[in-house]
Amino acid sequence: MDITAPTIILTLVWGVAIGCVYILLATGLNLIFGVMKLVNFAHGQLLMLSAFLTWTISVASGMNAYLAIIVSMIVVALLGVGVERLTFRRVLGTDKLNEIFVSLGLIYIFENAAMLIWGPQPKQIVSPFSGMSLALPGVSITYDRIIAVVVVVAALAAFGVLIKKTKIGLAMRATSQRNTTAMLMGINVEKIYMITFAIGAALAAVAGGLYGIIFSFDYQVGAMPTIIAFAIIIMGGLGSIKGAIVGGLLYGIAEQLATLFLGGIWGSAVAFALLIVVLVIRPNGIFGEKGE
Repeated sequence: MDITAPTIILTLVWGVAIGCVYILLATGLNLIFGVMKLVNFAHGQLLMLSAFLTWTISVASGMNAYLAIIVSMIVVALLGVGVERLTFRRVLGTDKLNEIFVSLGLIYIFENAAMLIWGPQPKQIVSPFSGMSLALPGVSITYDRIIAVVVVVAALAAFGVLIKKTKIGLAMRATSQRNTTAMLMGINVEKIYMITFAIGAALAAVAGGLYGIIFSFDYQVGAMPTIIAFAIIIMGGLGSIKGAIVGGLLYGIAEQLATLFLGGIWGSAVAFALLIVVLVIRPNGIFGEKGE
């Protein structure tokens, strides 16, 4: 195989684009874990549901796919509120096995519901920019990949403002550090948990819409992105949003470069090997705090 410099550049761009999708999913998962100390293995199924909702809205109404992502984000955020209130709130603070089994149960519920509603056939969201590319010297980059990066950067910037510049963000940070102290300070911790889960679900929804534009998907698509999101969180450091961003980019680029040089079957293997190397060198992740 003749691997040229433009091919490597295109692979790096592709790695950044898919890495950005992983970043959104990992950031939402990291937020939920950081504030609620909740491990949700069904987080990827929110990505899957958003992809189907975005596809349905764009096909049924003819709406621009990127505008349909906004609608699905609202719907999935509301679904997240329902999931938090009806399931996880009942077991939060009990044995971690309860949380794990609830999330595993949700995986089967969401996947079977999606199969019944949309069927087992793969689908892909058609964007208004499908087939269009930005031609650069020696490289042609699709507009959808560029837009994916721009959308992720904008979403992360808005998320950063929310966390650092608003009262809700301050309450979330206080709750993440010590929820009992936050309660004594007058913070409604249960309300903060609900908002946190909704925001995490909304980030997963945006990731799902972008994923559905870049790749084809089916009702089982949520499993692997969830595993990747957990790997990114561990690589970057638990509770570190900056770590999720760096970890997502490293994972996406490593996966695509491995696919280019070694073949498709090696993509995930090399990316997870990178995770192992990082953990051997820094057991708490790139930006994780050292234990005492």
